[in-house]
Parts: sequence; structure tokens; C-alpha cells
Amino acid sequence: MAQRTYKAKEFKLSGLDGISDQTLETHFGLYEGYVKNSNLLMEQISAIIRKNQASGKDPAYAELTRRLGFEFGGMVLHEYYFENLAPKGKGNPSSDFKQALESCFESFENWQEAFTAVGEMRGVGWAILYQDPVTEQLSNHWIALHQDGVPSGFKPILVMDVWEHAFMLDYKPSERAKYIDAFFKNINWEVVHQRLITPAAVRAVA
Repeated sequence: MAQRTYKAKEFKLSGLDGISDQTLETHFGLYEGYVKNSNLLMEQISAIIRKNQASGKDPAYAELTRRLGFEFGGMVLHEYYFENLAPKGKGNPSSDFKQALESCFESFENWQEAFTAVGEMRGVGWAILYQDPVTEQLSNHWIALHQDGVPSGFKPILVMDVWEHAFMLDYKPSERAKYIDAFFKNINWEVVHQRLITPAAVRAVA
């Protein structure tokens, strides 16, 4: 059976407010590296399995398997991140999104303040608004190293990269708050709404 390979997606994000094209060019290159490494690791792991040589006691097999979580997570999260951006933003928070936030955070403003606070935490990682598909509840999470801290089964609704490579060409490391402000100016709210699980969407599937 042929091993499936992933292709890097193209994102038209030139002209973001507060996030330079130079930063985007560098960021796209890093993303393409995650795609390349994910394909390579899956190919190497698959080759070991086909030879019936998979063993948890094999340091090489164990390292390849652990590394895949980092590379694959990096690939997917960057796609979510780029997809929920648009030059100078697009649309507005939908009524369904605001209502979902109000039920969990009391108001849109409370959520934004809490989400920003997650992004401002020390360390490298991601600030992500997730939705529990069972309860439809929204919650903010800090995800480190692409794979650490991911709530299993939850759906990413809004993804913000707060690794320094996302802003270091535009702002000082101590100016992460300015980058977060720029991020909010460029959110594609239409994409955010499309990701949201709403009662109406559940009824349509049923």
C-alpha cells in the first residue's frame, strides 16, 4: 500500500496589518519544513513496520515515533493558524460565536482578555481556543511543542502561534503583546465561524 504524502498548502496573506510579509515568508518556510519532515518520518516508520521490525525497545523506532507527533502537530497547527488569518481581518465575530463565548466566559471581552493572557505566558507554544464536541463548551489552552497539552478530541476554533518566529522580525521578544494585538486585527472571523460546532450544525448532520 502506497504511503500517503502531504503537500504544503499555499496561503495568500500578503499585506497583514502588523505582521510583515518578510515574517510570513520565513514562517511559510518553517511550515513547509514540518510538512517535509512529517512525510519523511511516516515513510521511515512505515518501512520499519513493513519489515516487521517495530519494537519499543529500539531507540531509533521510538525516537521516530515520538518525533512524528512534533512534526505532524507543527504542520497541522500552522495550517489552522494561517487559515484563520486574512489581510486586515475578514468579517466579524458571528452571533453564534459570541453566544458560545458568553456561555463560557460571560462576554466576548472576557474571553479575549483571557485568550490574550494565555498568549502572553512565558515560553514558546500556541494559544488555542478549543471546543469540546460533546458539550460544545469553549476553552482556552496553552499548547507547547505542537503536541504537548492538546485536549484529545477537542476541535481547534482559533489558533494563535506565539513561538518567537511568528513575530521576532517585527517585534522584540519582549513585545509579544504588540504581536497579539496585530493577530486580532487580522483574524478571519468567517473561518472561525465555519469551525464552530453549533446546535444548528449538529441538527443538519443528524
